[in-house]
Amino acid sequence: MIRDKIFENWDEALLLVRQWKAEGHKIVFTNGCFDLLHLGHVLYLEEAKSKGDKLIVAANSDASVQQLKGVHRPIKDQKNRIHILAALESVDMVLVFNENTPLELIKMLIPDVIVKGGDWKPDQIVGADIVLEHGGDVLSLQFVDNYSTTALEQKIIDAYLNRL
Repeated sequence: MIRDKIFENWDEALLLVRQWKAEGHKIVFTNGCFDLLHLGHVLYLEEAKSKGDKLIVAANSDASVQQLKGVHRPIKDQKNRIHILAALESVDMVLVFNENTPLELIKMLIPDVIVKGGDWKPDQIVGADIVLEHGGDVLSLQFVDNYSTTALEQKIIDAYLNRL
């Protein structure tokens, strides 16, 4: 069930992550805004899941997205974004963080693997040092060209302006 994958309480999420680890599961972590979910996101999350057994996705809160992307974002609110993420088969857990980065969440969960898209170098990935200190891996995954929320947003704006 979708709601079973969404954790508003980080302590409850930590309990489940500890259980997964005790069962021998390899925990993969990623984060992002995931504003307008598109093919690039879906392929990225599927690849992320292939790096372990359980995929945790940390989504920026609405306030965090606005700080990072500007007052016009997010286009989809936090509730919408996290429910869509949780509906994906590749995703096992969805959390929301309010800061600009998920560093505190990474410190708490200590995933086995952190992944980001190919536009991120491993040494630029927040929390990489923590995961590496604990013997984990930090991976930059394949970037799917021609798919981005910014490009999709621009396409919508252009279509709207062409109607005027």
